[in-house]
Order: sequence, then C-alpha cells, then structure tokens
Amino acid sequence: MDISSAKLPAILILVLIGVLVLQFVSNTNDNSPMIDSETCELYIQDSQINTKKYLNEFDPKCLDFKNLNK
Repeated sequence: MDISSAKLPAILILVLIGVLVLQFVSNTNDNSPMIDSETCELYIQDSQINTKKYLNEFDPKCLDFKNLNK
C-alpha cells in the first residue's frame, strides 16, 4: 500500500474509529456516586486502587431516613 493511495485515509479513519469505540466500551464502568449506608456520604469507587473516594457531600434523603429511625 502506497502512502499516496486513496484508500489510506479511509483505512486510517476506520482504525481510529475502532480504537475510540474500543475505549468507550472498555471504559463503561459506572462512576455514578454511591451512598455510604453508615454515614450517608456520597462516594465513587476508584477502580484502579479498589477503594472508596468520598466526595464530602451527603444525601439528604438518607439523612432524613436515618433521623426518622432514631
């Protein structure tokens, strides 16, 4: 295949689109905030080190529910 070939740009575009689709599919881990049941604090699960990363925010519905149970 010659660099000046007319097919080369189309092939490169298809390869780059394939790489983008592969990255999107492999990065679909759910990063939505979750609620700690003990403290009602929002956190996300860090998949690289498998720990919770707290966001210093609290869920008001969870706090209201915990206050009702006291």
